[in-house]
Amino acid sequence: MKQILEKLLNHEELSREEMKNVLIGITHSEYPNEQITALLTALQMRGVTVDELLGFRDGILETGVPVPLNCDRYIDVVGTGGDRKNTFNISTTSCFVIAGAGYKVAKHGNYAATSTSGASNVIAQHGVKFTDDIDRLNRCLDEAGIVYLHAHLFAKAMKFVGPIRKALPFPTIFNLLGPLVNPSQPACQLLGVANLNQMRLYQRVYQRLGIDYGIVNSIDGYDEISLTGDFKVTTNNYERIFNPADLGFTPAKPDELVAGATEAEAKEIFDSVLENRSLPAQKNIVLTNAAFGIQVLERGQKSIEECIDIARQSIDSGSALKTFKKFVELNS
Repeated sequence: MKQILEKLLNHEELSREEMKNVLIGITHSEYPNEQITALLTALQMRGVTVDELLGFRDGILETGVPVPLNCDRYIDVVGTGGDRKNTFNISTTSCFVIAGAGYKVAKHGNYAATSTSGASNVIAQHGVKFTDDIDRLNRCLDEAGIVYLHAHLFAKAMKFVGPIRKALPFPTIFNLLGPLVNPSQPACQLLGVANLNQMRLYQRVYQRLGIDYGIVNSIDGYDEISLTGDFKVTTNNYERIFNPADLGFTPAKPDELVAGATEAEAKEIFDSVLENRSLPAQKNIVLTNAAFGIQVLERGQKSIEECIDIARQSIDSGSALKTFKKFVELNS
């Protein structure tokens, strides 16, 4: 570790293998907290490279619990978090709309860090019990079309750095890893990022991993498509700035996206979208995020307008709600 820190002090970049070994060393309690703190601080001050991020990803996946799913093509829809906007559970709701449309989804998530309700919060509110039983997970994916992977059960390395992360007043490389360590390693992902620098970093990561991806950012700082103004989308096939009007929607107001002050309020918004009784803006936001996920699954072969229609049918027909009810039944 002292050699690693010397490299960082000399402004050198670390290799993917070096970072993987460091992460594994952390899980073996090989380094004092002071050295880990120095490492995280130095990386944050200089900025994380693609290889460094991939190396820590490799280490987390190797030391964690793998989830082999009996399906070749499925998607995860996730945000980096940390945009401090306290939005309702847009990504999670979108996942059930995608599954309701007949696609397969493996949603990876956790409890909220900076908002009222994270994916695990809103799902637990419905009485769902999280599991790492591979047979149960595969049954759920087969029968409901969607499976939920609660991060705490799989990424064992995170507990070794929890106290250090809490003590530091700034985000670290671990804040970037959440979207990359889905233990089932999906071949498709729709990722929301909070700024364009993150979009570039993840784009290069996904290109190295060789997966089908869509990365979205709302220009006003949301780590998902908020429809509050222009938003940028980068995929394997194109890079474009959209306006809500381009998709036939009127701009949303920021207060229409807020999750509320309690988990119960966030649950009510989640339920209202799937039950097709939400505010029009809330439904439109979920439709749009789900549609770009569907487009990734379709390898860009369908227009975004077609994908919005597919997502809309999932909600309007009751299929998204039926999918969610089946998911709850299988996991309660």
